[in-house]
Amino acid sequence: MVRNDTTTRIIVADDHPLFRGALRQALGSLLPGSEVIEAGGLDDLTAALEREQDIDLILLDLTMPGVQGFSGLIYLRAQHPDIPVIIVSAHEDPMVIRRALDFGASGFIPKSLNSDHIGEAIEMVLAGNTWTPPDIDLSVAEDKETAELVRRLATLTPQQVRVLMMLSEGLLNKQIAYELGVSEATVKAHVSAILQKLGVDSRTQAVIAVSKIGATLKPSSLGAETL
Repeated sequence: MVRNDTTTRIIVADDHPLFRGALRQALGSLLPGSEVIEAGGLDDLTAALEREQDIDLILLDLTMPGVQGFSGLIYLRAQHPDIPVIIVSAHEDPMVIRRALDFGASGFIPKSLNSDHIGEAIEMVLAGNTWTPPDIDLSVAEDKETAELVRRLATLTPQQVRVLMMLSEGLLNKQIAYELGVSEATVKAHVSAILQKLGVDSRTQAVIAVSKIGATLKPSSLGAETL
């Protein structure tokens, strides 16, 4: 039975209002008295985390404004390591699920899952465990190159993850600086650190590298600017 705790506070981060509403309704039945906070994009999510206290769980979609693939998960694990994250996604590829776990997710819920299994997943994660769909084989091993890239991505700081996400959208240094409220020199320093940590020579190579494992979904949207 799912934990019945009136203090349970959950953020549902998904850009589809109808899905957020459906998930809110399901959570209301699974966790009576719990509080559900909705976020339609990364900016909404980060604002909610700054504003709200004692968040117990984040349900995160892999694709929404400000997030592409695993970038949002990487950012959350770096910025808020104590809050468990369950990925809720239409993707059911075993490799996608495995990579989500490698990047620090505590669970993975396919959007096709019924409410009973959603309740089971949330109960397991709130109890400090991990949950993945029982009928999906996750034993397929990553190749060494991808595994090394996953390890390198996990070393990025939250701000470096934000910069990498903006690089993937083709933003120039001055545009990133404006969005983050920092100087261009600071952005340039972040880009240099990102390249060093990923073991690549250019921002284009960095975006291409992470696109290979689904960390971004816009590998062709690259700026021509160099460091």
